[in-house]
Amino acid sequence: MAPSSMEAFSGPETPGHYAARMDRAARSAAQAGMAGLIVSPGPDLDWLCGYGPPVTERLTALIVVPDRRPLLLVPELERPDAEKAPGAAALTVSGWKDAENPYDVLAGHLEPHGRYGVSDNTWALHLLAFQRLRPGAAYAALTEALPMLRAVKDAHEVERLAAAGAAADAIYEEIVRLPFAGRREREVAADLDRLLREHGHDRVDFTIVGSGPNSANPHHDAGERVIEDGDMVVMDFGGLMGGYGSDTTRTVHVGPPSTEERKVHDLVREAQQAAFEAVRPGAACQDVDRAARQVIARNGYGEYFIHRTGHGIGVTTHEPPYMVEGEHLTLVPGMCFSIEPGIYLPGRFGVRIEDIVVCTEEGGRRLNATGRELLVVA
Repeated sequence: MAPSSMEAFSGPETPGHYAARMDRAARSAAQAGMAGLIVSPGPDLDWLCGYGPPVTERLTALIVVPDRRPLLLVPELERPDAEKAPGAAALTVSGWKDAENPYDVLAGHLEPHGRYGVSDNTWALHLLAFQRLRPGAAYAALTEALPMLRAVKDAHEVERLAAAGAAADAIYEEIVRLPFAGRREREVAADLDRLLREHGHDRVDFTIVGSGPNSANPHHDAGERVIEDGDMVVMDFGGLMGGYGSDTTRTVHVGPPSTEERKVHDLVREAQQAAFEAVRPGAACQDVDRAARQVIARNGYGEYFIHRTGHGIGVTTHEPPYMVEGEHLTLVPGMCFSIEPGIYLPGRFGVRIEDIVVCTEEGGRRLNATGRELLVVA
């Protein structure tokens, strides 16, 4: 891990962090008029109690109900691991045996006519069983029922995201010193993978390297194309470090760029800055998207900006909220998300610039600090 990244950390997440999250989840459920939450393995469970079990057909569910101690229902054979979870001290762990019907066990903890938020990662197999056993209950996706639950980060979480962002910045500073011309995209992607791990990432989620015409595909996967002099190269990379995500994109050019290439890059940089300046408490997510899109559209490239402006980030690298037209959710301090406008000219080249930004009382704060100008590489 890079020294600057280590200094940015505020220490590991503690049992107190998890207890506070489960309490907040219970209070949020009550305020939303829900009887409680049913949370399956996935990012919500990990965030709430620090438990990341193997994902199998065996039912695992955290039941969070207002004014009651949270209950983690697990297969009996997995109980020892569940009891070691960082947040286990603030909940009750209950095991079910293979000879039992776990849904009958779960149903005993649910109100017959209650309304429950269900984590987005819940298998249809399990949700359909809940509905059969408690047909009078209602169920809603957790991100729809409580969209702010994980979207708003506390200071500890922002610090961890900032540390991941600082590591990504250090990686970019290193990768641009390596040769590009004459190497395959997948070779540069392998360098990014290695550097992410060297700078403290526990998991690499993506290392997109699109060169020349491939850079016009926003989600091009690094392939066998040999990077040539005169290519635009889009690099989009990130993963999890200390449980929190990094995600940054910079576009470089191999050798001197053409006038049009520089113009397009400058335009994307202007759009990215406009979107950043639109970040403030009370603004709608779509306002951030609109700010970037207006800059690109009025300069004649609107049809070539073909994706949303951003996405949330936290214990996963892509999560709600989304900076996109039609998303009326308003920004509040603690929301963390990407701002990544782009222009993609099919068969020719593309440009994308991405930073992670946190909304504060004063406006936006970037968690990536590397230059956004068009850098010429060898």
